[in-house]
Amino acid sequence: MTRRDLFLRHLAKACLAIALGLAGTFSAAVAAQARSYHHYVEGNLAGTAPDKVSGGLLLMGGGDRNLDAMRWFFAKAGHGHIVILRATQQGQIGKEFYREVGGILSAETFVTRDRSAADDARLQDALRHADGIFLSGGDQGNYVRRWKGTPIAAIIDAHVAAGKPLGGTSAGLAMLGEKLYGCMDGISQTSGPALAAPFGPSNTIEDDFLHLALLKGVITDTHFKERDRLGRLFAFVAKAQVGWPGDRKPLIGLGVDESASLAVEPDGSARIFATAPDGGAWLVQGDALRLPVTSGPLDVAGIRVIGIGHASRLFLPEGRVENPAFVRDYAVSKGVMQRPVDVVG
Repeated sequence: MTRRDLFLRHLAKACLAIALGLAGTFSAAVAAQARSYHHYVEGNLAGTAPDKVSGGLLLMGGGDRNLDAMRWFFAKAGHGHIVILRATQQGQIGKEFYREVGGILSAETFVTRDRSAADDARLQDALRHADGIFLSGGDQGNYVRRWKGTPIAAIIDAHVAAGKPLGGTSAGLAMLGEKLYGCMDGISQTSGPALAAPFGPSNTIEDDFLHLALLKGVITDTHFKERDRLGRLFAFVAKAQVGWPGDRKPLIGLGVDESASLAVEPDGSARIFATAPDGGAWLVQGDALRLPVTSGPLDVAGIRVIGIGHASRLFLPEGRVENPAFVRDYAVSKGVMQRPVDVVG
């Protein structure tokens, strides 16, 4: 073989290697582009939870996370594998859980990009084998569109029914009740417009998402005190009870402050963890908001609101509160909130 022939042979091999490399890179890029979620892992996915897994719900208001609340949740998960679901951002929360809070085997985050992610076998398998599932913050409208009526929702229901813990913060908490505010128009309701038109199209109430026994007959809200959301929770409860079966007790509204988390035991008893001394939760009894009218501004009196503080105990799903931080009766006149009256005794 001449030197020229040898050169041509090496050149052909080099060209083939480059072509195969480019093809592999292209195939990987296409596969990544086609994948319906982003995936992030912190820790080791192998192994089993070192401690017993038990049920519980962690309802977080959406602000800084109280470390004692997170440790309570991780203990419920047996200090094992936590799977985090979200629809935006990246894997930052998994890093926080694993590296900053610690005490778990792994934190695995799936950021879904579209509804087809719910059919992905790898994602489904991770959820089925999770010791704890956590729904992160974001836009709950994305969660409704991408997860409602899918295997993701069904697996979460089965996870809780099997006695495993579930947590949610901000939009992740908004998804947990029997009824939920979906923010389907992408414009987050504020109290003023919500009270002015509680039955209007902007107050997008959804149902049939999750089916959690401890939150049956409950609708939640987040970032509560900090964003002055009591009025909009009144509107949520009023609209959610349109068509509410007559043989069912009134719906309960449950708002959680940004600094607070409600840790709910399997028997339904719940207590507050908070990063601020005045952080807590607000329970709205829905009987006065079960209205015969379904149009116009909210116009109602006698809305009972019960404060849940550090010394309180809440019992779900009935909504009973021991040692409340306060008990107040509110009224709304033609869509305008009136001064509340403190109830003594």
